[in-house]
Amino acid sequence: MIGIIGKKLGMTQIFNEAGQQVPCTVIEAEPNAVTHVVDKAAAGYASVQLGYGKQRVARPSKAKERTPRGRRATKAAIGHATRAGLDAVPRVLRSFRLDDGPGSAKTQEIPTYALGDVIKVDIFAPGDRVKVTGTTKGRGFQGVVKRHGFGGGPNTHGNTKHRRPGSIGPGTDPSRVIKGKKMPGHYGAERHTQTHLRVEKIDAERNLIYVRGAVAGPRNGIVLVRKQG
Repeated sequence: MIGIIGKKLGMTQIFNEAGQQVPCTVIEAEPNAVTHVVDKAAAGYASVQLGYGKQRVARPSKAKERTPRGRRATKAAIGHATRAGLDAVPRVLRSFRLDDGPGSAKTQEIPTYALGDVIKVDIFAPGDRVKVTGTTKGRGFQGVVKRHGFGGGPNTHGNTKHRRPGSIGPGTDPSRVIKGKKMPGHYGAERHTQTHLRVEKIDAERNLIYVRGAVAGPRNGIVLVRKQG
């Protein structure tokens, strides 16, 4: 299903027609340009690649102005944007599959797009069901209490293992730590998709989508909003 690339601005609350307070995540989704199209007849699946934001470009060597520091678009990215007829190089590129995918029984019509087409927030409407994909907040190396929700040990009666994981398996059989054992490690900074979210409001003038509930990621984090069939 088609979607759009946006930026999570934060959370707020709105009131519906019944006067109920609804917590919402505000996503700013500027118009996304179609940078690449995959045909189902040629590749076996149909998808489009969308671009979001802008990248800086290095100035020509003969220019008197100084080239700005920081990340700048590569020549490959510039060529890719030029072939799509874009004036600026997108900062983020993401692909959205248009057909139903393998194992699906749905047979809906596949929409068609061309290079240079623009996707806006008006593809959604209040009441639509969407799924939002983002990257969770990175929390670094954490123990089992915070990472997995372990209860921990007693704080009194001589116990010294308050937040330790305890035994991680028998020594005789199988004489190893089984795969998937919940242990300390890197927590967060993972791709996460929240499904069955409801679009409460669309502000087309400011390119804002109000989605009921919370989505993964920090403020200003990149998220993908897709329609859910």
